[in-house]
Amino acid sequence: MLFCHSQPESYHQHSASYIREALAPFLQNEEARLMYILCAATSPAVKQPDETLTYLNQGQSYEIRMLNRKLVEYTDISSKYVKSIVRVVFHDRRLQYMEHQQLEGWRWNRPGDRILDIDIPLSVGILEPRSDPLHLNTIEFLWDPVKNASVFIQVNCISTEFTPRKHGGEKGVPFRIQVDTFTTNEQGEYMEHIHSSSCQVKVFKPKGADRKLKTDKEKIEKKTIQDREKYQPSHETTLLKECSPWPDVLNLTTHSSCSTPSPHLLPSSSPQDTQQWLHRHRFSPFSRLFSSFSGADLLRMSREDLIQICGPVLQSLLTYSRSVQPRLTIYVCQQQARNQPPIKPGDGDIYHALYLEELTLLDLSEKIAILYSITPQQITRIYRQKPTGIHVLVCDEMVQNFREETSFIISTIRDENTDGYHVVLK
Repeated sequence: MLFCHSQPESYHQHSASYIREALAPFLQNEEARLMYILCAATSPAVKQPDETLTYLNQGQSYEIRMLNRKLVEYTDISSKYVKSIVRVVFHDRRLQYMEHQQLEGWRWNRPGDRILDIDIPLSVGILEPRSDPLHLNTIEFLWDPVKNASVFIQVNCISTEFTPRKHGGEKGVPFRIQVDTFTTNEQGEYMEHIHSSSCQVKVFKPKGADRKLKTDKEKIEKKTIQDREKYQPSHETTLLKECSPWPDVLNLTTHSSCSTPSPHLLPSSSPQDTQQWLHRHRFSPFSRLFSSFSGADLLRMSREDLIQICGPVLQSLLTYSRSVQPRLTIYVCQQQARNQPPIKPGDGDIYHALYLEELTLLDLSEKIAILYSITPQQITRIYRQKPTGIHVLVCDEMVQNFREETSFIISTIRDENTDGYHVVLK
């Protein structure tokens, strides 16, 4: 079904002039083949020549306008439609490599919700809008590059949901809104990558973005004229700047959907496969060091050695790869507050799988911390409550004796002596 709302002729005339006016600050040196404009104001509190920063309100619909050759005379696409994938991703490189764990933690705390939604009734000129239930931060659609098209998106997460602590006043993490666009290949599949662009955003609770933008403007107005020149002017719209394709896009353009390479490093990976995996995940500086390593060689390295040699980012990604073949799987259900209705009425309790690669208390703490979006250091003790009611302190030996696919009801108790939590497995 094509969502191509009819608009009066005056709309198209106003649309063209509006876009030219909005683009005026950017077009002088811009040579992008395609252009995307996020209809939200940039912050005036960003120094030259840093990247722009845009504030969004949680759940509010924001327009992304897809600009074509008819309007700005930049691109030449011959196919009838192109496919665009819009995603909300982390700006911070460290969080990018922990994306899977971070999104699973968010899914645990917000069951049934999506990070990114498409507001179909407001969108104009898009075809086959789709939200993949397995990818909460991604939407996709087709559009005609010779006609006006706009997609309205809603970001439902806020920046402080991905900070280690949540007691108020934390500095939220920045996100990126990235658009990757494809045309068809010889088989008619939308796999030929033609363009990628992105911008940096922060997401606040409703009305929070407006307050933050106002605060930034007041802050800049109080500065001297000389100091103001160090900051970028604020614009009513945000231009998405051309960027590298998201790593998953590279896989789409070189492999069919049934043979896309696994994001995991497997024990069976050859040294050549391992080199490709390192390059694909932006670890090229380590390719010479690990030139003769197979997947099994890398996965056998200890956590301490990986952190010392390569830092925590590669260690975290390899830990994720190990989870493909866990040594132990247990299921946990978050205990609900008294009188609280089930998460999904009629479906009963919902359990989540924890995959342990190392049969240690530390590994168990790390997996539980991900579910609660806290750091492992905030978990001071883990207890197992026996049927008699006694609490037994969990240690490495107890974890080693957990049975495969054991189920637990999990609850937390605030530690009055520290800023952490006691975790109880029932």
